[in-house]
Amino acid sequence: MLTKLEQGQLHVAVFGRVSVGKSSVLNALLGKQAFSVSILHGETTTDNMEEWQEIDAGGIYLIDTPGINEIDGEAREQLAMEVANRADLLLFVIDSDLTEVELSALKAVSHTNRPIILVVNKSDQYNEPELLQLRSIIRERVAGLIAPENIIFTAAAPTKQAIIIIDDEGNEKESTRQRPVDIINLKSRLWDIIQSEGKTLSALNASLFAGKLSEQVARSILKTRQEIGERTIKMYCTGKGIAVAVNPIPVADLFAAAAIDISMIIHLSNIYGLPMSKTEAGDLIKTIAAQMVLLYGAVWAVNLASSALKFGTGGISTLITAATQGAIAWYSTLIIGRVTETYLVKGKSWGEVGPKLAVQEILDSLDRDSVMSEAKDEIMRYLKKEKGK
Repeated sequence: MLTKLEQGQLHVAVFGRVSVGKSSVLNALLGKQAFSVSILHGETTTDNMEEWQEIDAGGIYLIDTPGINEIDGEAREQLAMEVANRADLLLFVIDSDLTEVELSALKAVSHTNRPIILVVNKSDQYNEPELLQLRSIIRERVAGLIAPENIIFTAAAPTKQAIIIIDDEGNEKESTRQRPVDIINLKSRLWDIIQSEGKTLSALNASLFAGKLSEQVARSILKTRQEIGERTIKMYCTGKGIAVAVNPIPVADLFAAAAIDISMIIHLSNIYGLPMSKTEAGDLIKTIAAQMVLLYGAVWAVNLASSALKFGTGGISTLITAATQGAIAWYSTLIIGRVTETYLVKGKSWGEVGPKLAVQEILDSLDRDSVMSEAKDEIMRYLKKEKGK
């Protein structure tokens, strides 16, 4: 793309079904057999590029693409769409009324916001009344997608015409002659667009491509951060759940566990590239906890009651009591971690929803029973293993 901009290139890509004559149209424009043409379906398997030197506009390249309906063509169709996103102008080639596959593909490439010329190839197969009828039908079907002046009929590789020759004695003899290539209207339309909009199209589409590339990179980075964040939250959930479960001091363990949550928030903020201090992390926990109490106060009541049981047993909790309290601590850290991620993804902001709705959405997204069950099982395995030692 950088080379394209530096050299002022303009890229024209061709699309269409197998065997509608995409390569033939490009060859006719070039005036030579530059692109492979075959009676076999699927001859074009990759995108091919050739410079068009018909007019002195500097760096105009024609790009051939695979047929949109080829067998095992999903990857090739994706290739065609990628080329469309990088091209400046599109030629969509058909050879009759549009099929549903063609119309769907035409709608898809129209979303790339590139100028599109609909090329109706093999026009030599129709007589004048048929051509008039076909033009009317196509105009109606592509209304709102293709401007009427961008519907062009061509005969890029016309078939031979059978003729009857009568000699001086009145004898008839059948022969054939090659019909002339009819590509002038397409050339004229291309010239008009290139001369009036060429440089603007190239610059505009380069910036559109750069914007999409930037979005792709951002999505990829965010996905990686979320994957690392998920593992990090799981690590802190496990650590806090076990720490709370094995702590023999009643009630105080709930406050001591807050240090683990603060560490997790600081860790997550570094993963998302928005470092936070201990004070900021503490303030964030207070905000999240306040909303959790408002929305889900029962959990904290159970948490405190579970912790208080340690006091009643002289600080020696049963495995079940310890596992239950540890699971609640696990669950609370999972919520704090997920809400923190939401806050960081929005650039250390709650956005329009505010903290209450952000916390509510996380609570609604979690199956508390399954989370608690998983947490208890893991904590119980750890406690039994330690007791055995």
